[in-house]
Amino acid sequence: MKKICETERLTVRTMTIDDAPFFHALVTDPCYLRIIGDSGVRTLEQARASLTERVLVPQAELGYSRYLVQLHDGTAIGSCGLVRRPTLDGPDLGYAYLPAYWGRGYAVEAARAIVEHAQRDIGMTRLLGITSPDNTASIGVLTKLGFRFERFTYLDAADTGTNVYSRDLT
Repeated sequence: MKKICETERLTVRTMTIDDAPFFHALVTDPCYLRIIGDSGVRTLEQARASLTERVLVPQAELGYSRYLVQLHDGTAIGSCGLVRRPTLDGPDLGYAYLPAYWGRGYAVEAARAIVEHAQRDIGMTRLLGITSPDNTASIGVLTKLGFRFERFTYLDAADTGTNVYSRDLT
């Protein structure tokens, strides 16, 4: 694992296959399923496969991915990182946290550090952010980080509609 960045309260690092139990807990949480969607993960073995496909492979191929967000004591609380989706014209800032850690400013704190990482360490000049139109908490995170609404779109045939935000990093 590699530390990506550190903030006053958080450490953000690459995930490893050993993070599969946390990944499983995150993507099967009822709030995750309602807000982000069902990725079909039900078992720990499926979590390992999904973690490999959605996180570890992109990290190896692109040099970035979703990262694990943890408190300085090592408690894993969520994920924040960079996602390359085939239906978008650039990487997007993606984040998800266990509900016990909502409302404490962790999403903004980690996302701000990831935006800086994208610009400074990866050389990105533009970053997207996506959210469902009714996810006011996520819209608030993006707005606090300087993202502006760009368009409404459908990411795939099953998508009920997604707001796309963008921010220039130059």
